[in-house]
Amino acid sequence: MEPQQRAGSEPISRVLVVDDNEDMLESMRILLERAGYQVEVASNGAQAVLVQRERPAHVLITDIFMPEKNGIELIDHFKQEFPEVRIIAMSGGGELVKRDYLDRTELFGADSTLRKPFEPENLREALRRVLST
Repeated sequence: MEPQQRAGSEPISRVLVVDDNEDMLESMRILLERAGYQVEVASNGAQAVLVQRERPAHVLITDIFMPEKNGIELIDHFKQEFPEVRIIAMSGGGELVKRDYLDRTELFGADSTLRKPFEPENLREALRRVLST
């Protein structure tokens, strides 16, 4: 899926953000829309697959620890069904277990990772990176 083109400017990329924390989901949606992206949201991995089938995104940004289909399962699913989609995995907290899982998401197909909390510029930079590859 190719990004849409704005008249006289860069392509508009569609981003699917998946997180079970409603506040995080809404703040990321606002931030990304202000940065010029088209944004779809889902509160769990199972919902994200349905959204992707109806309104395909160029980039998936997913939390790791969620109900119904966690981030690792979602990354694996996207790599099989939507292999062209670039993936950014994110997770928060300082627990060793969470850090190990986030570090390992690249083994499952994530193109980039973000540790929560992150600065808005870190998110925008991660998107620029994955969209340019």
